Amino acid sequence: MTSPEMARVLIVDDNPQELLALATMVSTLGYVVETATDGEEALEKLGSGSVDAILTDLVMPRMDGFELLKNLLARGDKTPSVVLTGFGSIDHAVSIVHELQAFWFLEKPAHPAILGPLLSRAVRHKSLIAETERLRRELIGHGVLEGLVGVSKPMLNVFSLIEQVAPTSASVLITGESGTGKERVAAAIHKLSPRAAGPFVAINCAALPDSLIESELFGNEKGAFTGAVGRRTGRFEHAHQGTLLLDEIAEMPAQMQAKLLRVLENSKFRRLGGEHEILVDVRVLAATNRSMQEAIEKKLMREDLFYRLNVFHIDLPPLRHRKEDIAPLAEALIRNLNQKHDCRVTDIHPKALGRLLDHSWPGNVRELRNILERAVITAREGTLMPTHLPPVFGSPQEPQTRVPPATATPSVTLEAGKRLNEAELEYIRLTLKHTENNRKRAAELLGISLRTLTIRIAEIAAADAEARVAALGASAGNSS
Repeated sequence: MTSPEMARVLIVDDNPQELLALATMVSTLGYVVETATDGEEALEKLGSGSVDAILTDLVMPRMDGFELLKNLLARGDKTPSVVLTGFGSIDHAVSIVHELQAFWFLEKPAHPAILGPLLSRAVRHKSLIAETERLRRELIGHGVLEGLVGVSKPMLNVFSLIEQVAPTSASVLITGESGTGKERVAAAIHKLSPRAAGPFVAINCAALPDSLIESELFGNEKGAFTGAVGRRTGRFEHAHQGTLLLDEIAEMPAQMQAKLLRVLENSKFRRLGGEHEILVDVRVLAATNRSMQEAIEKKLMREDLFYRLNVFHIDLPPLRHRKEDIAPLAEALIRNLNQKHDCRVTDIHPKALGRLLDHSWPGNVRELRNILERAVITAREGTLMPTHLPPVFGSPQEPQTRVPPATATPSVTLEAGKRLNEAELEYIRLTLKHTENNRKRAAELLGISLRTLTIRIAEIAAADAEARVAALGASAGNSS
């Protein structure tokens, strides 16, 4: 912990008399004092060395206190800043504390009895920030970053990229196979950013029908469409002053991509059915498991939107290319699963770990978690043995294993000319049958939300009812 005698305080004020008085007072309190006459000079001094606390006036020429704090926030500089305010502008100072994450505000003239304890708390806060950063660096050395685990060179490179881009406001495109942890990377970027105190909102563009995605993103006014019984805020509004992840961005309809591009350019949008534009402050991240070059060539992805989102690119390696991460990943997952299922599995038997290492992991980390969840529930406590893993999992015969014809999973017959909606409903029926009407599992297999599946099931029920009515009508006609 930094002591007052060692701590450095930067005082920023354009009034020479007030600057001298504050410098004398802070020096008397036992701090090393640096001074600046406006925000620009303060940034120059911060560029040549760090301080433990900042004491700044609001109204100054060239760059005022508001712009100074805004610059510090954009840089990711977390030095505690105390805002000095004149009588009558306290409301403005309070808003700055909230919006620009200043440490506190103090009304002029400052009194030593109040300023002393406040600076002491600010310096302690800076020490806690430094300690947290040290512990985080230590975790990275052990292959952990905000819930991400990996000791392999590819994952350490991913950690480095996350650390580089997180403090900025740049858009990030996260690519990688399904199950590699793209949403976790997005969450880590958010947590390490100046927006960490704001919301992190994720939306899966592939899980929403075309008719609903605009309302989900931008919200709607009452009466905007059939069933819009009231005003509804969208994900952009929910993510104000935070981060929005657009997962499976390449699945977004082309018309919606054009609207999204306009919002990214000017940070304004209209609710569906609305007349007024809404200004939002949102950092947008995007993720996809598609090849973006292929998506652009097939006209699934607008090239201009791709360039707007791909300011910074992070590509996640598949688990089969970083097998040295399997052991630490398994340990971390088992700890998590022990808590979830009230189990006490302590370690993994070498032969069980060998089977994990032999597997090709087409489902990546998500598949590893599912396999281990079953194993932890089966083992309950002690060592996780090979017998706790699925029978054919990771065995040499696994690639040759085939489902016997008699028990083969039924398939959907696709006929030329069949309506797309009919084929979709038939596929949902088949998946529900395969999962024995387990809707949650069916939604996972289909890659859609449980809510979307529920809507589709209602459509299936309506279609079946119409078919029965039609059949009864035909039967009645024949009998007459």
